[in-house]
Amino acid sequence: MTILDLFRLDGQTAIVTGASRGLGAAMAVALAEAGADLVLAARGSLSETVAAVEAAGRRAVTVECDLADRACTSRIMEAAPDASILVNNAGIIRRADLLQYSDEDWDTVIEVNLRSVFALSRAFAKSVVDRKGTGRIINIASMLSYQGGIRVVAYTAAKSGILGLTRAMANELAPFGINVNAIAPGYMVTDNTAALRKDEQRNRDILARIPAGRWGTPPDLAGAVVFLASRASDYVHATTVPVDGGWLSR
Repeated sequence: MTILDLFRLDGQTAIVTGASRGLGAAMAVALAEAGADLVLAARGSLSETVAAVEAAGRRAVTVECDLADRACTSRIMEAAPDASILVNNAGIIRRADLLQYSDEDWDTVIEVNLRSVFALSRAFAKSVVDRKGTGRIINIASMLSYQGGIRVVAYTAAKSGILGLTRAMANELAPFGINVNAIAPGYMVTDNTAALRKDEQRNRDILARIPAGRWGTPPDLAGAVVFLASRASDYVHATTVPVDGGWLSR
């Protein structure tokens, strides 16, 4: 076996939430290119992601559901009874000044970005343990896991919680052969950052702080997600990997 063989995911099935576009779609395709079949979950159309997975020679099953709906967890697990990889990518953002931030927006963001990650991870881990398998849970954190941000109080709270949840789950699940880690994307070209990129001053300020000199793109996460999903990361637990163009170094 060579080092490259350790990155192969042949014979495995990966769940990716929020897989209809952006970061989720890119990570799903990367996992497919490494050999995994996919169970794709999202609110929107998954047709483009399915086509890309199938173009990579792998199979894709879709679950169209909203992770704000608590029934979504059981639907995903029913479609993926033998999955060994879970990528908790689905997330939403609501922007408003703190003094005007509504309870409804707070509850919705926490529900999708944090509570659903806990619930789906718990269900996935139970499935892996019951069949005496091994598994990988990969949570998607954020630069706002480390910083406060502006006008995104619920998103910051949820993404900060992802760091703690990743560590807590890793402590309990490592003895069962389940690795739990996270990826913290930097400022990426996605729908969530469209408002920032359109704001000339904010866009300029953000680029000035990124040593790489550019916004990230969804394919920039491909290497990190395949590494954390594969045997190459067998001894990696409770770690959050920034993929941020150097943002945190400033």
